[in-house]
Amino acid sequence: MADRPRKPSVPTDNGGRDGTGAGTAVLTRTRTRKPNLYRVLLLNDDYTPMEFVVHVLERFFQKDRAAATQIMMHVHQNGVGECGVFTYEVAETKVTLVMDLARKHMHPLQCVMEKK
Repeated sequence: MADRPRKPSVPTDNGGRDGTGAGTAVLTRTRTRKPNLYRVLLLNDDYTPMEFVVHVLERFFQKDRAAATQIMMHVHQNGVGECGVFTYEVAETKVTLVMDLARKHMHPLQCVMEKK
């Protein structure tokens, strides 16, 4: 539907310079682009309890206990793990929520986002 040409709302008038007095119609096309996606990543540290990381994954990323535990272990073993892929605004919000909860509980957990 986005690729269909639209009728001009106001025709362009060349002022009758071609002798006909008729205007030229201009068609415009609007194309919608898919939004850029961003990966939300958790970074490993030596102080944040594993159970807290699982809680974060369940609460903010809607992971079940098994999936949250698997991601937490991936972060623990590899230093970084992906929590999900979101649009910019959603990813930014999730990073902020995770960081705020970690600070509130005095954990050094780091959560970042990167363009996919």
